[in-house]
Amino acid sequence: MSKAVQTIMVVFVSAFLFAAGCAEKPKAGEAGMAPGAEAGKGPGAGVGEAGLGDVPKSVEESAALKDIHFDFDKSVITDVSKETLKANSEWLKKNGAKKIQVEGHCDERGTNEYNLALGDRRASAAKNYLALLGIEAKRISTVSYGEEKPLCNQQTEDCWAKNRRGHFVVVTK
Repeated sequence: MSKAVQTIMVVFVSAFLFAAGCAEKPKAGEAGMAPGAEAGKGPGAGVGEAGLGDVPKSVEESAALKDIHFDFDKSVITDVSKETLKANSEWLKKNGAKKIQVEGHCDERGTNEYNLALGDRRASAAKNYLALLGIEAKRISTVSYGEEKPLCNQQTEDCWAKNRRGHFVVVTK
């Protein structure tokens, strides 16, 4: 093969790879998503230890466990949250066969990747504190939803504070 043909082929392949790399990313509801599916919903949504078989057992049981809240850009358990976790641990001790999932949530500020990592740190902090209170770690799974499941959609500090939370769900396997 001549040098000119090789050069033309290299240019052609490079141009093709460049064009393919600039393709528009699929949006929710497009390729790879089931009709009616939403981004961040369903199996595989979120990051963490949750298994695909984990589902909420009952609304009533999960309602017995109260959410905790975090300061902006923090995963440190506050004094108020420690009291809530203590109450949650008492419920878990009374219901010794129950397993829970701790969901880490964030407000919308920050990148998706950063918020998924922060949500994971928040869920892990809650799990670790419950373990310090005597709850077996194997009864607690964690998942991060980052900013994907907000309770409030307004762009105010009060709303953002509601979204920075650890949420507890009773699960079955």
